[in-house]
Amino acid sequence: MKRLLATGLLLLLATAVAAGTLARTRHSESPVWMPAGVPVARYHFDGAALNDRSGLVDSSGKNHTLTPVLGHGATLRRVAHGTGQAVRFPPRCRRSPCPRLVLRAPSTPFLNPGNRAFRYGATVRLAPNRTSKGQNVLQKGFSTEGSQYKLQIDGRSGHPSCVLVAGPAIHLAIARVTVADGRWHTLECRRDRTTLTVLIDNAVQGSTTVPATLTITNDRPLSIGGKSAFGNNDQFHGDLDDVWISLYG
Repeated sequence: MKRLLATGLLLLLATAVAAGTLARTRHSESPVWMPAGVPVARYHFDGAALNDRSGLVDSSGKNHTLTPVLGHGATLRRVAHGTGQAVRFPPRCRRSPCPRLVLRAPSTPFLNPGNRAFRYGATVRLAPNRTSKGQNVLQKGFSTEGSQYKLQIDGRSGHPSCVLVAGPAIHLAIARVTVADGRWHTLECRRDRTTLTVLIDNAVQGSTTVPATLTITNDRPLSIGGKSAFGNNDQFHGDLDDVWISLYG
């Protein structure tokens, strides 16, 4: 009887992991809940060396390889994170032109969720003295050009938020707590049928209602760490790891 019970528990655990309910990244300091569904982009940023670009390959199998876009003397840097590596983006600077770094992948139909439910997120570390009026962690599209989805860290207080845009309406779910404390945090945005939710370390921290018909389709690239390599690009100023996007429903 004990052997049968133990076998049953192992089967339940294996089923939960396969469904994504107990998944863990290889080197994050906290568990990352990964939704069941279709992964369309995933980046671990691990390479053979700290300056090796092989870690920018999309491990989802959808071939959304990232290309660094550099400006004003920026370089692609990596730092240790657990047993792997993370990307370090340029720090704040007081005198323009400042170093700029964005990682980009060309647009594909996989990266356009339409009106389907989808989720996206990243693991970040941001120091209290590196906040700014707005830092883009992940985005596709622009709020002034049709449609967009975005994960950002807002204001000097460093509160993450999730953004969905289709037409003139901007839907924003702002987290109640800051992540600008110098520690690693997992961030996630969930678009269900009529709700946009922001999570920090797997806990819901804010939500807003969105129309069921809201559709996100654009030909803009997937951009990580900012909008561009030019001025006023909403540059992210922290460390970044385990970026992912998944469709479901």
